Amino acid sequence: MTLAKTYSPKDFEAKHYAAWEDNRYFAAGRRNEGRPYTIVIPPPNVTGSLHMGHALNNTLQDVLIRFERMRGRDTLWQPGTDHAGIATQMVVERQLDAEGKRRTDMTREAFVARVWQWKEQSGGTILHQLKRLGASCDWERERFTMDQGLSRAVTTVFVELYKQGLIYKDSRLVNWDPKFLTAISDLEVEQRQVKGHLWHIRYPIEGSPGQFIVVATTRPETMLGDTAVAVHPEDERYRGLIGKQVVLPLVGRRIPVVADEYADPEHGSGAVKVTPGHDFNDFEVGRRHKLPIINIFDQHARLNEQVPGAYRGLDRFKARERILADLAALELLAQTENIEHAVPYGDRSGVVIEPWLTDQWYVDAKTLAQPAIRAVEQGEVVFVPRQWENTYFEWMRNIQPWCISRQLWWGHQIPAWYGPDGKVFVEMTEDAALTAAKLHYGRETSLTRDTDVLDTWFSSALWPFSTLGWPDKTPALARYYPTDTLVTGFDIIFFWIARMIMMGIHFMGEVPFRTVYVHALVRDEKGQKMSKSKGNIIDPLELSDEYGADALRFTLAAMAAQGRDIKLAKSRVEGYRNFATKLWNAARFLEMNVCLLQSAYDPRNCRHVLNRWVVGELARTGQAVTEAIQAYKFNEAAEAIYHFAWDAYCDWYLEFIKPLLAGGDGLEKEETRATAAWVLSQVLHLLHPFMPFVTEELWQTLKSASPIPETEDLAVRPWFNAAAIPIDGAATAEIDWVIRLISAVRAVRAEMNVPVAAKITMTLKGANQEATRRLVNHNDAIRRLARLAVADPGEDVPAGALQIVHDEALIVLPLAGVIDLVAERARLDKEVTKVRAEIAKIDQKLADEKFVARAPEHVVEEQRTRRADFTATEAKLLQALARVGAGPAK
Repeated sequence: MTLAKTYSPKDFEAKHYAAWEDNRYFAAGRRNEGRPYTIVIPPPNVTGSLHMGHALNNTLQDVLIRFERMRGRDTLWQPGTDHAGIATQMVVERQLDAEGKRRTDMTREAFVARVWQWKEQSGGTILHQLKRLGASCDWERERFTMDQGLSRAVTTVFVELYKQGLIYKDSRLVNWDPKFLTAISDLEVEQRQVKGHLWHIRYPIEGSPGQFIVVATTRPETMLGDTAVAVHPEDERYRGLIGKQVVLPLVGRRIPVVADEYADPEHGSGAVKVTPGHDFNDFEVGRRHKLPIINIFDQHARLNEQVPGAYRGLDRFKARERILADLAALELLAQTENIEHAVPYGDRSGVVIEPWLTDQWYVDAKTLAQPAIRAVEQGEVVFVPRQWENTYFEWMRNIQPWCISRQLWWGHQIPAWYGPDGKVFVEMTEDAALTAAKLHYGRETSLTRDTDVLDTWFSSALWPFSTLGWPDKTPALARYYPTDTLVTGFDIIFFWIARMIMMGIHFMGEVPFRTVYVHALVRDEKGQKMSKSKGNIIDPLELSDEYGADALRFTLAAMAAQGRDIKLAKSRVEGYRNFATKLWNAARFLEMNVCLLQSAYDPRNCRHVLNRWVVGELARTGQAVTEAIQAYKFNEAAEAIYHFAWDAYCDWYLEFIKPLLAGGDGLEKEETRATAAWVLSQVLHLLHPFMPFVTEELWQTLKSASPIPETEDLAVRPWFNAAAIPIDGAATAEIDWVIRLISAVRAVRAEMNVPVAAKITMTLKGANQEATRRLVNHNDAIRRLARLAVADPGEDVPAGALQIVHDEALIVLPLAGVIDLVAERARLDKEVTKVRAEIAKIDQKLADEKFVARAPEHVVEEQRTRRADFTATEAKLLQALARVGAGPAK
């Protein structure tokens, strides 16, 4: 088995993934002797397709699971999908619409059957896409939030919480979608900045003809449901009106003026209308002042029978137009301001969401939240980065009742049945409900089931234990719960993480996971959020097709610094594809030089200084990678192995050993061949969690060519044991000295525009005995890699020679006859002037407060980055000027 000339990931990625699956490498329980390590996948919507957020999230999970699998843990990465109530129902309704049919033309049972049919044919696409990315989930254990087992868990939880008094029905405001005719969660509400108006309306003061209080509102149609006007208790303008009555225009109802700190004296007129039935803040004001709640809309957001006849049946926006016209005719419209404000839209329906008073099912989240708060306070669950704990506490300490009912057909139907008098029976099955009803009524009674389904977050909250077989006491539940790490985005800390902690503690008696790693967003290269409207979405599958899945995975991991959003550019992915190519070429170099793994090889017994050095550098790198992954510093882990593989191994070690490999046979050559192969093999081990495909391909090739009994695939090989490898301090110091000397000469050659073909001389002045020994021992490598004709110790400093400090010695490079020093000084002076002019331009922009205030954040950040780059260039140019004997440019 030999390597192809060029790196072509499409030739082997699918092959290796199929082999991993066929060999059941991802199955939990393969290593029963190992401690369990469990991650539950944040279940993607069954309707979903892989986007860049998924790619980041699942890459980081896969890094952790492959790392722990190689460390001997019994790993379970639990996969599955969410039934995604409203999203899935929309997909199927669109299919029906294309066929000229409507959901309401069918029975509920027929529609649900149609959704299941769609799910079997088209659902789960995203899981196949995750496999394309290399995700090593235990696919044999795949779950779906509406499969039979999870449905039983959901019903069990609902019934138990109801019987414990922690689920109840109540009339409260919800986010109502008047297109889909269902309540939706806050996460499904999109706040859009729109241009609108703030209307100032005169409300007559009762008993004071010609006297008014002016209220300001963006929603005049809701005034028909007003039950008070609120003013701030310390607002001197209105203090005398507190407790008085005003007459509600167009309706004639008397409503009180109340004092409440919700009213902002600085906003609008300082007086606000209070509509408890159609505004969440007003609802709370109404509760504080025991105000009546009037619902003026029907489910379609049309005005109902609670309003004067002239407005009944009107759509809310048509009603707005008529109300404004009628107010103007009565000279009660005092002022109209043009404003820009946030308006809530349904993220899927695209219509304005209505706060609507309706009967819904609720969870007593406040009670369940208390143990969940303590769990994080006491460190039972740790957030990484820790600052996200503040977000968690803020939400949990101000938690509201959780609305869990949805007016949909697709989902877990609520296990509640109603008797003829409205009495509710909550049981596991209809038969159990009928039995309970018979006990209650003393006779056989027909019951009607609640038509609502549960919020999808309800079933997702049970995910860490329901997927393991709960409510049954399964071996998997006993072994893998609680799980270890949850990897997720910050936007669902409250909607999912907090609720999993609440449910886990309540039903399992302990937290569902020990660590929550919260990753940042993937943005475009300018730092803007990706969106269809901006046309800046980057498709992870397209990048994988173009550059390979490994390049994408490594890019995401290398950029995943804690707490910092990722600015993703295709050029970064291309750069890490080049990294894979570098490894490929290194493996081909070893192949051509017959560098093979040897059974008897022991890195601790290396004699040649180059081999002792590279083994020590590998040990340092292995320790750094291990510690970084354990600390969830994925970028630091990726950076450590990248720099060792590219710089220390490929650019230095392989270059250093070329003469050894090209020379005659001998112990040094055999040791070097074995060391080169062994080090590459361990690089592949360290890289495998990040780049599983190319590392597996190179490992398979290396082991098949080597005279070793090793048969294991890399996916299940043991992790590199850095602690077992000694670090030779003397070898490290010696080769570091050589590398720094060569790098210094190369830097001067580049700065001074020394022709590539020119072989210059070098003298090391003031060298001590050890430096002289190093120079002599590594003379061939120094001359070859620094392109020097001569590299000797000496004390002469010819006129026009450049001098570079190298530890206690000076590197002396006579360049007078190689380059025109006067012309070089002039060129450098010109470059410095040009760079300083660019810095001045940027400084002028950044000093302009208007520019900084108005320009998008990514534009300002771009300017700061450019300034830093120019400053670094200026420093290099000044250093070069100093080397050619000129002072800093004026």
